Amino acid sequence: MISEKDITTRIVPSWCVGCGNFGILSSLKRAIVNLVNQGLYKLEQFVLISGIGCHGKLTNYLELNSVHTIHGRVLPVATGIKLANPDLIVIGHAGDGDAYAIGIAHLIHTAKRNIPVVYIVHNNYRFGLTAGQVTPTTELGEKTRSTPYGNPEEPINPILLALSSGATFVARGFAGDVQHLTWLIEEAIKHRGFALIDVIQPCKTWDPIHTFEYWRERVYKLENTGHDPKDLLSAIRKAIEWNGKVPIGIFYRVEKPTLIDRIPQYKIELKPVRVVKRSLAKLLEEFR
Repeated sequence: MISEKDITTRIVPSWCVGCGNFGILSSLKRAIVNLVNQGLYKLEQFVLISGIGCHGKLTNYLELNSVHTIHGRVLPVATGIKLANPDLIVIGHAGDGDAYAIGIAHLIHTAKRNIPVVYIVHNNYRFGLTAGQVTPTTELGEKTRSTPYGNPEEPINPILLALSSGATFVARGFAGDVQHLTWLIEEAIKHRGFALIDVIQPCKTWDPIHTFEYWRERVYKLENTGHDPKDLLSAIRKAIEWNGKVPIGIFYRVEKPTLIDRIPQYKIELKPVRVVKRSLAKLLEEFR
C-alpha cells in the first residue's frame, strides 16, 4: 500500500494562494494512489506530461515519470510515449491557452484517432502565467489584461469540440470538488481510449469574478440527473448548457477501437533486443 506522501516530492508548490491547481493536484494524487492500492496499476506505469503555463509546475511536485514539454505540444508527446509503450498510463496536463489555442489541432486529431491517453485541461479562462490575458475560453465581453474594453470574441466550447472530434470519454470537473474530480480522473484512467477532462480551475489572481463560490452556486453533477453517458445526443445537449447552471461529470463514454488496435504491427510479439553497454564519451566522439 502506498500513500500520497510516497508520490510527493520535497518541492513546495509555488502557485498563488487559493489557486485551483491545488485541487487538481490533490485529485490526481488521490486517484493514482487509489488505483495503485486497488492493484489495477503499478506506480512505475504512470507517465505525466505538462505544457507551458501555471499548470506546468505540476510535474515538479510528483515523484513520477514525467516530461515537461513546449507550449501546445502535450498531446504529440503523450501520443509518442503511448505508441512506444502501450503498457504505460499516460496523463497529459495543459492549460486552456495551451490546449485550446496553439494545441487545438492536436486535440482534434488525438480524439479522432482515439489514442488511449488522459488529457486534463486546467481551464481558468485566462493566460495566468503571463498575467491574465484572454484565451479561447474567455467569455464574450470580459475585460482582461489584453482586452481592456471587453473580449470581442465568442468562446469555444471544449466539451462540444471533443464530442464532435470523436473523443470516447468526455468529462468536466471542478477544482473545488476534489472528491468528485478524483473519481473522474480514476474513470478516465480506466477508460480504454482518449479521455478529456476539462476542469474548471478558478484563478484568484487574474479573475476576481469566477471564484470558487461563483462556480459552487452554478455547477451540478450529471450523474445525479439520470444522464446516460452512452447517449451522444444527450451529451451534446448537456454540453451547450452554460448560463445559469453548468453540468460537471461524464458527458460521454463509449468503447471503440483505439489507433493501437487498428495498427496490425502492435499485434506482433516483439523479441527482446540485446543491449550493448557503451561509453557515452566514446559515443559522443563519433559525432564530432
